[in-house]
Formats: sequence, structure tokens, C-alpha cells
Amino acid sequence: MKILQGSTQLEQLLSSPRTVHQLSVPSLVERALISQEGELTDTGALSVQTGLYTGRSPKDKFIVDEPSTQDKIDWGPVNKSISVKTFKRLYDKVLNHLQQKDVRYASTGYAGADPSYQLPITYINEFAWHHLFARQLFIREGDATQTNQAPFTIVSAPTFKADPEIDGTNSEAFVIVSFEERIILIGGTEYAGEMKKAIFSVMNYLLPDSKVLPMHCSANTNENGETALFFGLSGTGKTTLSASNNRSLIGDDEHGWSQNGIFNIEGGCYAKCINLSQENEPQIWNAISFGSVLENVVVSGGKANYDSTDLTENTRAAYPINAIPNAVIPGVAGSPTAIIFLTADAFGVLPPISKLTKEQAMYHFLSGYTSKLAGTERGITKPEATFSTCFGAPFLPRTPETYASMLGEKIESDNVDVFLVNTGWTGGSYGTGSRMKLRYTRAMVEAALQGELSNTDTEIDPIFGLAMPVRCPGVPDELLNPRHAWEDKDAYDQTAKQLATQFIENFKRFDHAKEAVRLAGPIQL
Repeated sequence: MKILQGSTQLEQLLSSPRTVHQLSVPSLVERALISQEGELTDTGALSVQTGLYTGRSPKDKFIVDEPSTQDKIDWGPVNKSISVKTFKRLYDKVLNHLQQKDVRYASTGYAGADPSYQLPITYINEFAWHHLFARQLFIREGDATQTNQAPFTIVSAPTFKADPEIDGTNSEAFVIVSFEERIILIGGTEYAGEMKKAIFSVMNYLLPDSKVLPMHCSANTNENGETALFFGLSGTGKTTLSASNNRSLIGDDEHGWSQNGIFNIEGGCYAKCINLSQENEPQIWNAISFGSVLENVVVSGGKANYDSTDLTENTRAAYPINAIPNAVIPGVAGSPTAIIFLTADAFGVLPPISKLTKEQAMYHFLSGYTSKLAGTERGITKPEATFSTCFGAPFLPRTPETYASMLGEKIESDNVDVFLVNTGWTGGSYGTGSRMKLRYTRAMVEAALQGELSNTDTEIDPIFGLAMPVRCPGVPDELLNPRHAWEDKDAYDQTAKQLATQFIENFKRFDHAKEAVRLAGPIQL
């Protein structure tokens, strides 16, 4: 039973003269500067620092254990439960905290560019720059009359610190989702990305009920309406590779796949900008202008130093999608003709590109292998191998099988080509080899999307069973087979077998998978 959403306390907060509504971007920037929340760079971007929390804090994320959703949540280390009583007590404390502030910021927006599946959102923030971030990342325009979804409310109070012993949290920080109350409660962390990912988690719960597959992927399309999806965890290149002068951007991170096609869940982009350069990523570079937000980028004399990791490697830029010149607005397009699975392989043994069979596509989607990159999450200081189901396990409230089965059905019905692309290391593991050059990755992706790899000669990797093209326009032949790029072949063989073993051990948890899918992975060593 809903007891909070229409509460007098929330209504008083929203109706208070100290709560300002629907401020424009210039007004929010001005207030952030007056409050000394950040500084302007020479391009007009608002530069801010998020303090201790420079990335998501997954151990501090909870879902309220409520009767209507109890049997639908995949409870465990990712989806940790918190009681209704504990949530309500903390909710009251946060609202009391916000009531004491001289000013609060409130606006409405949407998630989901397709009006049929839009989620109305009200977001309340303590910081002006947090509100600017939300305004740029969520969709501003929508039509609540076309959706059957009741609105969600984000209540964000970064300066409220929880007491774990009293408040039932893991630390001072918390991100709590109540599906019955339609509330997202955030506190103790200044990392603005928690708002974005909390809404994505909500959409991952809601959309399957409408037979829509929510996806952690970027998407673009060409003049012929041929859409491509790019799956991958943070730092694997979704934003970079989907921003192309030759294709129109649908969105850089979160999408839904309905019977009508693809739609962007967001209204903005949240790009990693470590080592950003105008030469390699001109669209992102030029998007960082007035109204955009730079998180934890070192700034000196008004100039951003994108190469510095003094604050974190997880430096970020948030900007509206219309800052990309060829963006599709509204962000809707037809069903995809190609899917790219992106992985940043820290071991340096996966091929730079390989074409997957349908069974291999399901295997690698369920596996979701990549390396967590430094700074993406608290406590990650160097790349670590990880398996994140559906390339987005931290954001999946339901079981992996829910999403994997939906993807398999859509790949089958639309006969979509699927490729695995390694944007990680070549010539050796992290610390010995080098990161794959962006221009080579772009060339491989372009060849895949243009159909140039459909009929080319391939060789089969003897350990991973992947079909590797022997040539690709714009890419040195010796890079296409990762073993050829290593000087020490024995070291490559040993490292590849070690990674293959990790794949096999990880996949044992998917005992539901069909035999053909299980056999699509690395060979048993």
C-alpha cells in the first residue's frame, strides 16, 4: 500500500517557496556558481568535484522488500533488500534534512523517448549542479497522457549521511528504490551518476512487463535506417563508438527494444572523458560547452586537463543529446540490423573482432565479460576481469534469464548479425601490452556495419572458438589474430587458457542454458 508518495511532508517540500521549480540551464549554472559548487571552464562547461565518491557505490544500493514485487526481484549481492520500516524511517529523515535547506530544486522529466513507454519523473535535488545534471540526462519533453506508468520521484540529499547502525544501510551512502512507493532515495554521495543509473534500474524492472527489452547499450543508425547496438560496460567504448560522423546517434548508454524498434531511455549523454582529445573524439569534445557538466576533471586556469587522473580515472562529461550534431531527436529508430558486444579484455587474448553465431551471441551475452576499469566503481584501482550478465548486471532487478531470453528471441526473429569487439589490450596483458588503437577499432566496427566482414575469410580461434577475419580494411593483419600480436607465444597460450577457464567456471551458474549455447563457449581445457 502506498503511504509516502502523497505524504504531507513531500507535498510541503514541493510547495514550499524555498523549492524552486523548472529552472532553466543558465539559471542552474548561475546558482551553482553562486553557491561555489563548481567553476566554469574556458568552453563554458561547469566543472565540479564529487569528493569521496567518484563512481557508483554498488554495495550501498537497496530495493525495498515489498509484497507486490517480492517474488519478481532477483535478490542477492546486486539486489539487496531493505525493509519497508527501515526505508520509511530513512525517507522521513531525508525529507526533514531537505526541509532545513535554504533552497531545493525540483523539476519533472521523462525516461523513454517512445511515448508509449515513457516514465514520468519528478526529481528533487539539494545541489544546483545535481539538478543541472538531471535536467541534461533525462528527457525534458513528454506526454504523460500516453503512458500507463505512474511517475517516480527521485529525492537526492548528498549531504545527508546515514548512520549504518541506526539506519540499516551499509555505509553513510545509500541508493534505495521502492517500486510500490515509486520513490528513489539517494543520500551520502555526491556522485550524480547514481540518479541516472537508478532510473535505468527502474526501467529494467518495468519494461519487460510491456514486452520491451531494456538494454545497457548505445545505438546509432544510418541514412538507410540501419540501426546498430553497442553493448558494453562503462569504459568499453559505447559512447565513443556510437558517436560517428557517418551515422546518427540515437543514444549513448540506455535503450529499449520494443515491437516498434529501438528507443533511447535518456535525453543526454554521460561520457567518460579520460584522455579525451579533439582529434579522436571530436563530437564529445565539442559537446562539452555551456550547460554541460564535467565531473572530477582537473581544471587549471579554466582549462580542462583530460589526461590527468589526480582525482579519478572515472572523469565524466554530461551533456544533452542535442549537443551531438547528428543526433536522432526524438531518439527512436527501427529494429537493429547489427549488434556489437564490446569488451575491454585486460588479458589481451580475445580477438579484436569476431563474428558470432546465434549460440555464441547468447553465450557471450549471458557471460558479459569485460574488465572493470579504474575509478568506475569505488575500490577499483586497476582493471579487473569481471563477468556482468547482459553487460549490465548491476542494473538488473530481474533474473538474467528474463533479459537473455528476450534478446535471443529478438536476434532470432530479426536475423541480426552479432560481433564481439575487444577494445582492450593487444600484444600482452594490462601492464605489458597496449590498448587497442581507437582508429583500428573504428575501422573494424565500420567494416562490420557495412557488411564487409560477412563473406571475408576467417580462422577459428582454437581456444575460444571465435571466427576471426584474416583481413579488415584499415587494420594491420597481424592484429586480427591476438596470438600473432604477442612476442611470447607461450605466454599468450597460458594466459588465454586461464581466461577460458574463468569463462567456463562462470558459465556453470547458467545450468538452464541449452546445450548448444553451453558448447558455444571456450573449449574445456
